[in-house]
Amino acid sequence: MNRLARFAGFGAGDKEGVDRDHTLVGGGADCAVAEPVAPTGEALREPIIAALRKVHDPEIPVNIYDLGLIYKIDIADSGNIAIDMTLTAPACPVAGLMPVMVKDAVKTVDGVNEVVVDLVWDPPWGPDTMSDEAKLQLGML
Repeated sequence: MNRLARFAGFGAGDKEGVDRDHTLVGGGADCAVAEPVAPTGEALREPIIAALRKVHDPEIPVNIYDLGLIYKIDIADSGNIAIDMTLTAPACPVAGLMPVMVKDAVKTVDGVNEVVVDLVWDPPWGPDTMSDEAKLQLGML
């Protein structure tokens, strides 16, 4: 209940229900607070991108999403995720580790089941795939 409604006296006599902090108030065997539902399908896209932004290339102080290393994120309604990614160079010293870091980050998102990360080299990565924020951070703008 919002503050204005409380000020006006609405709900003053309620003895049971759910307060604004979502805690059960009062009694009543039939009162229950609904459990949060994990997002599915396309609703997972933003939380997945947020998780990917926590993964950084060890040699470049920018997250891999804004660096342009993530080419494709396919999201099934079942919560299975397929990601195509690349690296800044084929001889990147973390070539074997980076896909595992991506998979581990994405698996932390509620609603995600299986994650498959494919390392691709076509098209090759270039600075043009970087976001403006990444270019600014690296002094390229």
